[in-house]
Amino acid sequence: MTEKIILGIDPGTNLMGYGLLKVTDGKAQMITMGVIDLRHFPDAYLKLGHIFERVTGIIDEWLPDEMAIEAPFFGKNVQSMLKLGRAQGVAIAAAIHHGVPIHEYAPLKIKMALTGNGSASKEQVAGMLRRLLNLKEDDMSRFMDATDALGAAYCHYLQKGRPESDVKYRGWKDFINKNQDKVSKRKI
Repeated sequence: MTEKIILGIDPGTNLMGYGLLKVTDGKAQMITMGVIDLRHFPDAYLKLGHIFERVTGIIDEWLPDEMAIEAPFFGKNVQSMLKLGRAQGVAIAAAIHHGVPIHEYAPLKIKMALTGNGSASKEQVAGMLRRLLNLKEDDMSRFMDATDALGAAYCHYLQKGRPESDVKYRGWKDFINKNQDKVSKRKI
């Protein structure tokens, strides 16, 4: 039996999401997800210190084999990008400190991997994760930062965590046709 734990991180300066997947023999299941709440820290540097402490604590507790982190998207506000990049860098530094390999995914790539739509909403990503991982409503976080982090981990699982399959797909419609038992009839 092969087992791997993937830590997903959705960087943020107010709420930083995290999600953990356990992959056993090619099948993923959620371990946990949540947020690191940074809203009560008055100083940006204290926030960065807390990010390092909490990500280090998560790594110490769950011993992930790999980390998948969402890349910052390019926005119009340079100051926001700088702050977000610092938060991401500190989370990456915590993984490096523990020797955890890091894989970075653009938000578009994560959304495409999970929903087939690069402009999917956070709610659509969360809904797809709920279906893919067979999660109950109680398992879901009220913070989309947590589901975004779990989405990064699941994207990495889809990219690297699954054994090679003999089944090839020509697109999402072909996948759906060949996997009727795994696909909900509801619109996403």
